[in-house]
Amino acid sequence: MTTKRVILIVLTIVSLIPVILSLISSINQPQVQSNLQLYQTDLVLQASEFSGESIDGFEQIRESVLGKNPYKAALKQYENSRTLSKKNLNQLEDNLEIINAQTTTVRESDNNNSFPIVLETNEQQKLQLEVSQQKKELDKIELKIGLLEIAQENTKKGVKTLNNLQESSVSPSLQNTAKTISNLWNNKPSTLAESESTIKQELRGWFRDYSLKKLYQIQEQQDNLIELEKSQQEQAEKAIIKLTVIAIIPVVGGLIGLGIIIFSLIQLAVKKESAILMLDQSLKWETPWKIEIPWQVLIVGFLFFGQIIIPILISFLSINLTELSLRGKAFYVLASYIALSAGGIGVLYLSIKSFFPLPKDWFKFSWLSNWIIWGLGGYLVALPLVVIISLINQNIWDGQGGSNPLLSLALEGQDIVVLAIFYFTAAIAAPFYEEIMFRGFLLPSLTRYFPVWGAIGISSLIFAVAHLNLSEVLPLTVLGIVLGIVYTCSRNLLSSMLLHSLWNSGTLISLFLLGSSNN
Repeated sequence: MTTKRVILIVLTIVSLIPVILSLISSINQPQVQSNLQLYQTDLVLQASEFSGESIDGFEQIRESVLGKNPYKAALKQYENSRTLSKKNLNQLEDNLEIINAQTTTVRESDNNNSFPIVLETNEQQKLQLEVSQQKKELDKIELKIGLLEIAQENTKKGVKTLNNLQESSVSPSLQNTAKTISNLWNNKPSTLAESESTIKQELRGWFRDYSLKKLYQIQEQQDNLIELEKSQQEQAEKAIIKLTVIAIIPVVGGLIGLGIIIFSLIQLAVKKESAILMLDQSLKWETPWKIEIPWQVLIVGFLFFGQIIIPILISFLSINLTELSLRGKAFYVLASYIALSAGGIGVLYLSIKSFFPLPKDWFKFSWLSNWIIWGLGGYLVALPLVVIISLINQNIWDGQGGSNPLLSLALEGQDIVVLAIFYFTAAIAAPFYEEIMFRGFLLPSLTRYFPVWGAIGISSLIFAVAHLNLSEVLPLTVLGIVLGIVYTCSRNLLSSMLLHSLWNSGTLISLFLLGSSNN
């Protein structure tokens, strides 16, 4: 065994440790999908306030779009979210209890060795923060459930929920908000002096407007009530437009994509030799290097650089992510990704430099070809496939399994600078770097040892696992397969980059529209 191979094995083991730990830790982390459903629920509640008096047949349209009873559907969604949040909280508290027990054992067994205790203490602090945040999120859900119960004309139950929250909440501001709202429906006008400022400060969207409406009715503030109802109608119109954009594009695109899939399958059955999906051996790349080169690039350029080198460099800068503003986090994400891309492409170049000039079709960028058709067509095909797999995936993971942290940040961000940074990172930088690494280099390299279908499948699985969230492995593998087929057939990296960019852009637009309803 050569020295180079020994070093590669050692680097592989070192690099895989944080990857495995990240995948394991993602098991107990909530998916952002549960938050997305609540954001969409809030948008539906806002849209439900649209009167539509001048539109013929509006009630039928409203029912088909928003459902027969939006309040009841919203209450059910929040109750499901409460169940999931309690499950997450119990898991975090169990983990914290285990860490506390381990810390006590370490202190008793070795008072002279403080290093393990420091590590445990850091983990304790992290878990304690997560427990505190989860409790606060659970309290917010309880507050909204109370209001939805009142909206369902179950005032007694809703007030009881709010009163219980006053006693159990870990947040003084949420306790005060629960008390304020409870007083509105307990007919205690003498306690309503600061109610308006509390409601405006602590509540958003439909929940804020619903509470303010009750307050203005009690105080007989007709001017404020008229202004509020006018604002509600404006917000309801915007919410309907947002819901339409979020729903129509995936539905229409998915139907077109389904048509393309059916056509391709029929073509494969009737004209097997000339079918698009006939990925035979003629589509293999001429690969001048052995498996050691892609192994080296993935481990050193992607994993070791991304999981070891960059975190060490960041630690020297003493950056505390929890203290950064949203803009600070956005710039941090962008800088980290640019560093990862530069390191990865640098290692890739040095690894294959000795094989220059490369054979035909390697890293091909051809502007004068049909790459736009391939990229757009691939996006349409990916829509129904990934959506179906994602629905199955949600049932498998039951809201657990983690998600890309960028999704949560994008939900929060309504700052144009933040959104521009996220868009550049997700829709330009990520497609450029990841398509070069996974489709431009890894997939063709694997065709030396595997059939084309096998190379597409293996490279797609590695692409999915590299995102470090177990719940995303299945849908990202399917997306990777579509990306691989598009690149293999088009022989043009621009086509898979366009598909990748369209996918990430669609996700970011949906997140922005959903997030804007609560900001």
